[in-house]
Amino acid sequence: MNVVTTVALGILGLAGLLSVARLARPGSLADRLIALDVLVVIVVSSIGVYSVRIGEGIYLELLVVAGLLGFVATITVARFMERRGT
Repeated sequence: MNVVTTVALGILGLAGLLSVARLARPGSLADRLIALDVLVVIVVSSIGVYSVRIGEGIYLELLVVAGLLGFVATITVARFMERRGT
């Protein structure tokens, strides 16, 4: 099980780096919002894989909170963009 979780965490780490690189590149606000949303999903997935790795369910509450915060943040910025007209 350690090999599988190590590989999964490595792939998620690489995906996180690519998402941060996309976030740092110049572009529209919508592009940055999507990159930030993807980064939140990667962090939530990483916490889930880490929870499986150590065999503790205590981190599952953190998963729910992080997922909800990411969702609310994305919806808030999307509404701001819609009102702003971008």
